[in-house]
Amino acid sequence: MVAAPRFVVLACVLALTLAPPAIGGQASPSATPALTPAEMETFLLKARIVRTRAAGQGVTGSRRVTLSDGSLTHDAHVQVVDVQKTVFQAGKASELNFKDTYRFNIAAYRLATLLGIRVPMSVQRTYDGNRASFTWWVDDVAMDESARLKASFRGDPERTSTQMYVMRAFDELIQNVDRNKGNLAWTKDWTLWLIDHTRAFRLNKQLQKRDDLIRIDRVLLARLRDLDPTRVREVVGDSLTGDELEAVLARRTALVRHYDDRIALAGEAAVLFDLQ
Repeated sequence: MVAAPRFVVLACVLALTLAPPAIGGQASPSATPALTPAEMETFLLKARIVRTRAAGQGVTGSRRVTLSDGSLTHDAHVQVVDVQKTVFQAGKASELNFKDTYRFNIAAYRLATLLGIRVPMSVQRTYDGNRASFTWWVDDVAMDESARLKASFRGDPERTSTQMYVMRAFDELIQNVDRNKGNLAWTKDWTLWLIDHTRAFRLNKQLQKRDDLIRIDRVLLARLRDLDPTRVREVVGDSLTGDELEAVLARRTALVRHYDDRIALAGEAAVLFDLQ
């Protein structure tokens, strides 16, 4: 059964974020008209699957599907992974309370709408009898981060740098342990989109990479400071457990304290920037 739409509230939130008005998809089968968040959500939830194939090089068996509602055709990234292990062993490294789940794509999107961070819309829907995240396939992607680092032209250095600082703050907030060059997508207008968050939202309440948290967008810091726990709970809904949400809120407090300390030490000009 297709999940009932839950993003009516988020439609108003998203309109106020830093994200550009059109959220798009990589090598889309057809040009995408401007859609409201509510229209995009309905499309992801209700449109018919007309084609499916492997999504890429990921290890979770994710799929790229083409959806159509009769007038619009667009792709989505489908992930059904929902793994939980007391101990996860990866080579010599191990992780306690390991989770790799489609839920976290949905949670990352919902939280990003509150903060104005560019994470593509993701909704819960059934795929082959399993609960899954259907995530809007980002339009007009020029390259991933790996390709950018190999390219002779790497974009405007300041704009690139500030967008990466936003990514680092968000990854600390959601405790994303799997950020890699393949899930940083640069569109043709040199906008960074953060994709694939199935291994985020760990339970650690402490910041893990303080040395990377050097600067932050002033609007993002204000939104972090003003995050209302009740509002966050309402928006993320059942995409996070109580413990996962509690850890997010604890890390939010730690992030704000970290940047406030940096501002006190180095001054606002050295820490805050206005994201272009």
